[in-house]
Amino acid sequence: MGAYSKGGLTPSKLALAGTAIGMLLSSFATIIALQFNVSQDITYWYAGGLVGAEWDIIKVIAPIASIGLILSFFISKSITTISFGEDVAIGLGTNVGLTKAVGNICVLLLTGAAVSMVGYVGFIGLIVPHIARFLVGTDYRAILPSSAVLGAILLLVADILARSISPPYDIPVSVLTTFVGVPFFVYLASKRRASL
Repeated sequence: MGAYSKGGLTPSKLALAGTAIGMLLSSFATIIALQFNVSQDITYWYAGGLVGAEWDIIKVIAPIASIGLILSFFISKSITTISFGEDVAIGLGTNVGLTKAVGNICVLLLTGAAVSMVGYVGFIGLIVPHIARFLVGTDYRAILPSSAVLGAILLLVADILARSISPPYDIPVSVLTTFVGVPFFVYLASKRRASL
């Protein structure tokens, strides 16, 4: 907290700046959607789902996702040591700054690839790693591949349910994941508060 306040940046100011930038980029997206007459496609993208997934898109994002996956597996051991605390990680010889930088790059590549493919589907990234940690333990060499497989399974199940609840209409996948994700988020928040 002290490092932020020296430069005049507090977490609340950073959150406010992030919200402002998000709204600015959203307005640019709206302008582009209206200009190029793709507002219906943007609506499907915001709703999230596998409806627009095509092999042409997979060919484009596969190399990007592969780079993100390979990098994440290379740093998975370092992430495990950092999870025990930065002091412990430094004591074990882990380059914490480099690991965090490469981790951020992995997150950007993998999230960008996933979101460009299926749109905005919330809460999968929150639910799945906790389930994977519960199933395979605290070693990120096991958590990362488990999260990839479990995330794909959860999205597929949610998509099947979204298509079969009220045929012939599709419910957006993000609606189903939100119904599961919000109670899970509340549970995590209350658990964290209780541990403090």
